[in-house]
Amino acid sequence: MIALIQRVLSARVDVDDETVGSIGPGLLALVAVQPDDGEAQTKRMLERLLGYRVFSDDTGRMNRSLTDIGGGLLLVSQFTLAADTHSGMRPSFTTAGTPEHGRHWFDRLVELARIAHPGVETGRFGAHMVVQLVNDGPVTFWLDTR
Repeated sequence: MIALIQRVLSARVDVDDETVGSIGPGLLALVAVQPDDGEAQTKRMLERLLGYRVFSDDTGRMNRSLTDIGGGLLLVSQFTLAADTHSGMRPSFTTAGTPEHGRHWFDRLVELARIAHPGVETGRFGAHMVVQLVNDGPVTFWLDTR
């Protein structure tokens, strides 16, 4: 499982001119599911999303997690993160999970996140989404469970 996380002051996802998910300060996580992902990778990704220390402490060091600050978490499915871009001028998606596999494990990630943390919002799986964000820093990291 892959996630591109961004520390944000705010973020939202619109589908067909309707806001389907929005947060204030916290993390926007664009998430891709890979073919071999399952329960272990999903739980590990959640652990990293909630525990990764990207928020400033009182001294200005990145030493606090999403859990520590009680921030929002906006989860957005984005299979293109799993693309193979090593050759040619067009991405290959053979390294991404099938839509059915992706939906299952993305939904499981959302389910576990909502149990573990308040303020979890999502986009809409498989929809054309417009994602707006105010990146704080900017702070952006690539997380991979492999």
